[in-house]
Amino acid sequence: MKPGHGEVLIAEGDVERIEDEQRLLEEFRRQLDAGLWAAVPTMDASGRRRAQMVRAFADVPRDADRVIFFPRAAGGR
Repeated sequence: MKPGHGEVLIAEGDVERIEDEQRLLEEFRRQLDAGLWAAVPTMDASGRRRAQMVRAFADVPRDADRVIFFPRAAGGR
């Protein structure tokens, strides 16, 4: 995370610990219910950064370092 670049830590924990996993799941749902989209940062074979969109907590790879939440684009129909 880069302070001053708009990143905010919402929750952290270890998905291998049941109480942490439950708290992370609840926070994930809260962010989606607030209208945000979620993505997991990845890197392809050439080293280029990408993002994998996720719609459910179960879709987040167990070894993911972070999930990024961001607002949906405004405008349009």
